[in-house]
Amino acid sequence: MGRVDGKVAFITGAARSQGRSHAVRLAEEGADIVAVDICRQIDTVPYPLATAEDLAETARLVEKHGRRVVTVEADVRDGAAMQDAVRAGLEAFGHIDIVSANAGIWSVNPTWELTQQQWDDMIDVNLTGVWQTVKAVVPSMIEAGNGGSIIITSSNGGVMGFENLAHYVAAKHGVVGLTRTMANELGRHNIRVNNLQPTAVNTNMIHHEGVYKLFFPADPNPSREQFAAAFQSLNTMPVPWVEPVDVSNALLWLASDEARYITGVSLPVDAGFLGKVGAS
Repeated sequence: MGRVDGKVAFITGAARSQGRSHAVRLAEEGADIVAVDICRQIDTVPYPLATAEDLAETARLVEKHGRRVVTVEADVRDGAAMQDAVRAGLEAFGHIDIVSANAGIWSVNPTWELTQQQWDDMIDVNLTGVWQTVKAVVPSMIEAGNGGSIIITSSNGGVMGFENLAHYVAAKHGVVGLTRTMANELGRHNIRVNNLQPTAVNTNMIHHEGVYKLFFPADPNPSREQFAAAFQSLNTMPVPWVEPVDVSNALLWLASDEARYITGVSLPVDAGFLGKVGAS
C-alpha cells in the first residue's frame, strides 16, 4: 500500500520542475493525478515556461508508475478554466483528495522600477492563481465528505523580504495568509491546509541570467558555479539549493494521513536558510 493509495491529486504547474516532481512522487505512492499547466509563455517571465510536450512527459512518467493521469492546459489566473480542469478531474476519477497549488512565476526589478505588467502577472499567478485553484476544487471536496489536504507552495520569501522581489515576496506572504485563513475555514470539514516554504530549488526558475545577475551585477557573464558558491553561503547545510524531490517528499507527508492533524502551518524545506539568514 502506498502512502496516498487511492487518492487523487490535483496539481498546478505540473508540466515541469517541482510540479512534475510532485506528480511523480505522489504517483509512486499510489495517487492518480490531474496535471494542470498553462503550457505557454508569459511575457514578463525571463525564462522559458513549460510546453505541452513537457506536460505530456509528466503524464508519461506518472503512467510509468501504473497510475492514471488527466492533463489539462489551463491558466490558473482564469477561474473558468480552473473550474473546467476540476470538472475534468472529477469526470475521470470521481473525487479529488489532494491539491498542490504549485504554479508560480518569478521576475526581478527594484520595487520602484517594476512595471505594471510585472506586478500584475506576479500577483495574478502566484496569489490570485492559488485562490482560483482552491476556489475551484474545494466545493467538491466538501461535498465528497472525505476530508483532504491542500498544500500551497509559498517560499522563504513568504516570511522575509528579498531585494528586487517585492511583487514575488508580496504574493508569497499573501499565500501564507490564505493558508491560515483556509485552515480555519476548512478544519470542520477535515480538510487540512498547509504551505511549503522552499529555499532555492534546482529548477529553471533559478538557473538563468536574471537570478545570477542579482548576485553578481558587475559580472557580464556570471556562471552557475559562482551562483552555487554564493547561495551555499546562505544555507546552514553545505548545499547551494534543494532538489525538487526534496520539496515533493515534504508535500507527500503533508498529503498523507501521517500528517492528519497538521493544518495551518508553514513548513520550510530550506537547508537551514531561514535559521541562518533570519526572518523578520
